[in-house]
Amino acid sequence: MKHVPFFRWVLAVGLILIGCSAVIYMATPDYPELETVELTVVREEPDGACTVRWTDPYERAEHTGPYHCDPYRPATLKAPDYEPGTDLGWDTGYVLAEGPHKGELYSLDADEDIEASIDVSDYLVTVGLLVTTVGLIGGNIRSVSRMYGVSPGVVRRARRLREAAARVAEDHERAEAAVLSAWAPLHEELVSERLARVPVTRLRTAHRRRLPTKRLTESGIRSVRDVLDAGAWGVVDASGAGLRQGEKTWAAARRTADAVGRNAVVRLDGDGTDPRTAVLLGALRVLVEAGPEARSAAEAGDRLAAALDRELADAAPAAGWKHMLAAGREERARVPAAVAELRTLLARAGREGLAEHFAQASVDLLRGGDHDPAGLSARVDFDSRPAAYYAALANVVDTALRAKTGPEGHSAH
Repeated sequence: MKHVPFFRWVLAVGLILIGCSAVIYMATPDYPELETVELTVVREEPDGACTVRWTDPYERAEHTGPYHCDPYRPATLKAPDYEPGTDLGWDTGYVLAEGPHKGELYSLDADEDIEASIDVSDYLVTVGLLVTTVGLIGGNIRSVSRMYGVSPGVVRRARRLREAAARVAEDHERAEAAVLSAWAPLHEELVSERLARVPVTRLRTAHRRRLPTKRLTESGIRSVRDVLDAGAWGVVDASGAGLRQGEKTWAAARRTADAVGRNAVVRLDGDGTDPRTAVLLGALRVLVEAGPEARSAAEAGDRLAAALDRELADAAPAAGWKHMLAAGREERARVPAAVAELRTLLARAGREGLAEHFAQASVDLLRGGDHDPAGLSARVDFDSRPAAYYAALANVVDTALRAKTGPEGHSAH
């Protein structure tokens, strides 16, 4: 499940509240400049609604208009006590001292609206600052907790070890591929020659039953190699049999070819002049010189690289605080165990000297015979220890066969 940035949203809400407070404050008008004037109350209601008359102090003109008198002022200022025999009262008020409405009566109720806007602005900025503080503190605490388990040094060392382990496995695979590439045409030629000497009459079905081959021999298909070259349809055309019979014949030839191939041994002739044999001897010499230690190093490197790959995938956020901050909750939860396993693998590799072992094996496997294109030194070396060359060839071919047919495949060299 993807992590929801809770405190990030809290911080955003706090900043929005502060922004709203600023907008309201900027939209609130300033208190106007006022001038105190005396008001003659012409008519007054019990709730303070009244009609007043006042003199504009600027133009000296008399005006009459509605106003809200102070209902709680002394009774002596109200009619009829203020001026007995009249309905007049007295109060004080304010007129605007500036602007286009200068001299007009100003109601203090407008001040209450301004004060209410300022109160709302103050309330929003207070709440916004509080929420922003919670978001900042909570986010920092979460960031610190996320950074727990950051181990960039362990990850770097594990990656370097993984590269060395994978490199030696690749170098050994490349050396074996060179041997197979040189061996394959020689082996195919040997198998083809032997199949040419196997008569078609020896073909049997998978149940060891003899196949009808008289028409094949009459049509010129006399050996197993002839059957393979003709294919199932060629067998059908030559013998006049049905497609099913032709497929059975071709499948029997294929099984025979596989059996011959498994038992066909390519002979390494150090005294021969075949350039293909020289290429094979040169490729084999790399493995012979590297020795069985190179094979064991390659196998160990392959296993270790796979193990490191698994743990490095889970430990990826530990490579640095930026990676840890960007990781989700489930990814961070896997980090401690992965880092602990990486430490174990690194410690074991250090005790066994695997990094040095891998590096030396890679150096040995990269020594080729480019300086000896004729393969003379390889021929001389083969003459001194032919068993080592045949053993190296058998290992390579058996490994390729197991990769192709499974662990139960038989030797084919």
